[in-house]
Amino acid sequence: MNKIEQLRKEILEKVEMYYNAVEDEKESFIPGKTRVSFAGRVYDEKEMVNLVDSSLDFWLTAGRYADEFERRFATKMQQKYCALVNSGSSANLVAFSALTSPKLKAKQLKPGDEVITVAAGFPTTVNPIVQYGLIPVFVDIEITTCNIDTSYLEEALSDKTRAVMLAHTLGNPFDLETVSAFCRKHNLFLIEDCCDAVGSTYNGKMVGTYGDLATVSFYPAHHITMGEGGAVLTKSGSLHRNVLSFRDWGRDCFCGPGSDNTCGHRFDFQFGTLPPGYDHKYVYSHIGYNLKVSDMQASVGVAQLDKLDSFIESRKQNFKILKNHLQQYSSYLILPEATPNSDPSWFGFMFSIVENEHFSRLDIVEHLEDEGILTRQLFAGNLTRQPAYEDVNYRIVRELKNTDYVMKNGIFIGVYPGIDSERMDHMKSSFNRFFQKKGLA
Repeated sequence: MNKIEQLRKEILEKVEMYYNAVEDEKESFIPGKTRVSFAGRVYDEKEMVNLVDSSLDFWLTAGRYADEFERRFATKMQQKYCALVNSGSSANLVAFSALTSPKLKAKQLKPGDEVITVAAGFPTTVNPIVQYGLIPVFVDIEITTCNIDTSYLEEALSDKTRAVMLAHTLGNPFDLETVSAFCRKHNLFLIEDCCDAVGSTYNGKMVGTYGDLATVSFYPAHHITMGEGGAVLTKSGSLHRNVLSFRDWGRDCFCGPGSDNTCGHRFDFQFGTLPPGYDHKYVYSHIGYNLKVSDMQASVGVAQLDKLDSFIESRKQNFKILKNHLQQYSSYLILPEATPNSDPSWFGFMFSIVENEHFSRLDIVEHLEDEGILTRQLFAGNLTRQPAYEDVNYRIVRELKNTDYVMKNGIFIGVYPGIDSERMDHMKSSFNRFFQKKGLA
């Protein structure tokens, strides 16, 4: 071992020691005082070691860790291609952008085309539709699954419909069989937003494998994290090339960072009115972005991948414990239901209040928050009621009755792996105290 290798080894050993020292100083859980988050990062010394190891390379942009993550994650998600980006929102933007490419010819999405989606959820599932001048067509949801009510799909269809873009809400797969069949029947693109659903399956297959493109987020709240980060997945080589182009400035070349002449024809092409043999590394076929991830972020993701299966199992188990406990209050709570034929890798435990004379959603939210249990609503609630959408051109199929109900009465709480038995016991006891206080238990 040379001097540099020895120094690196010593540094990484110190990083592991540092992590263990910090862990030893952490305070014990105190019910009612220690906060129980709805989500959070779960990691150990391996993420820290990888992060410092990557920083010592000082490559900074995507490199060896990014290559490893893309390869392994594609396999895990039963996909052929994975392209890392800097966030889940960027993943949605890049995935949608890929369908606006003129290389798709007659199938290219264009301004004025319509895309079927839902208004209940996170805005960046829908924002790319608006940003590219297309028209979102909003369909109502089911209250128990918080996913699209597929009975309205045919009614949502018009001669302008070109795609469907939907998220698997809080890890619960939408009805992929019906939606996929609808898209095949009408020759529509399908983008699956899997940002909350890594590891969820439908009919035994990973979510994300049913559509033309799938997106994932690695924000700290999600199933695995890079701090920031996301990915676009596909089985299509042509769509993957479009994804890479839009991610990487819109360039036509697919060489990786620091690579030259991967295709062997760098100076052999003629593009547009550029001079013959113009350097292919500086030919641009799309109006693109720079949305790459750094190798330091990817290094954290590589360590997280080793934990993914255990994270998924913890989420499922915590969800099951909560649902079993809250069944006793089902007269007042509309509890979540997994979509038929699915096995969700739950992001959160979403429930809605049955409107009654005893308490409101705000009452139970304030109680839980006062006891240190963080709550969240279903993100934007109903996008059509958000200030940002006041001047957006969209279409609503009939009415968004259930969307509004969940917006008004829905709450979700955490099931992430950081919720251990002590925290779970506190959560269960907190619900008991609320219903006892209201004279309903």
